[in-house]
Amino acid sequence: MLENSSILITGGTGSFGNAFVKMTLEKFNLKKLVIFSRDEMKQWEMAKKYENDSRVRFFIGDVRDKDRLKRALNGIDYVIHAAATKIVPTAEYNPFECVKTNINGAMNIIDTSIDCNIKKVIALSTDKASSPVNLYGATKLVSDKLFIAGNSYSGSNGTQFSVVRYGNVMGSRGSVIPLFLSCREKGFFPITDSRMTRFMITLEQGVQLVWDALSDMVGGEIYVKKISSMKVTDIAKAIDQSIEQRLIGIRPGEKLHEQMIGIEDAPFTYEYKNFFKILPSIHEWSKDPNRIGNGKLVDRNFSYNSKDNSDVMAIDELKNWINKKYGLIC
Repeated sequence: MLENSSILITGGTGSFGNAFVKMTLEKFNLKKLVIFSRDEMKQWEMAKKYENDSRVRFFIGDVRDKDRLKRALNGIDYVIHAAATKIVPTAEYNPFECVKTNINGAMNIIDTSIDCNIKKVIALSTDKASSPVNLYGATKLVSDKLFIAGNSYSGSNGTQFSVVRYGNVMGSRGSVIPLFLSCREKGFFPITDSRMTRFMITLEQGVQLVWDALSDMVGGEIYVKKISSMKVTDIAKAIDQSIEQRLIGIRPGEKLHEQMIGIEDAPFTYEYKNFFKILPSIHEWSKDPNRIGNGKLVDRNFSYNSKDNSDVMAIDELKNWINKKYGLIC
């Protein structure tokens, strides 16, 4: 589907963006891939990796700027929307800025994608959008709703919008693994709560989910990858079992456990081999055979969260991943 196509990714210099660009260029013969972001230094560094690849273009811009987005989307077939203000404490202390990027930016993506006749748009979401308790999660829930409703605005033959949702990305900037690695010299790991659990997904799995969604989507679906989960205390043990785990208390807006599908979404959620799909409750789209496909409706009491997840990552499995990723011996 992506062969000889043009793709734009917002927030393309981030952890996901770097992985998506590398993997997509290797797998598909694209016409062009545009990295749209506002950090010129990150673009400068990233451009060095692709200076001999004529398919890669860089575009300085902000999703808050509708006119700039419209210019960037000229000649684009598919959009991957990864730009966001996503650090929970940062959003709590800078709520206006979080809203401008995560909500106003989402509206700009939707409007300009429809105006520019984009074929498909995939928006990256987060576990924190399910039953949100912090501002970041609340803005991403609004963003998810906007992208789902965007299918109503574009019409049956217009731009298709869908969402992918996943939890803690292993090794990404701001995630707990690089934080713990940096804390080894301090002699202790800061643990917010010993009961805390997190979903575990690699960047490569996240990219695969986006590819799967692009191939499968009709419009309005939220795709949730089936992944492992782990206790935060076990993540620390995988890095170094000899170091003290020091309780510091939960940060503002932080959850004990990650949730990607709440019980309220169960009546609209279908299970597949590698993922779940939450179908839209509007317009009877949750009953659409084209959207359901070969999916099986989950139990009415179903909830997908890191505490009750039956797929638990073993300490040795994470240890092996860390050794391979960082070249360390844990």
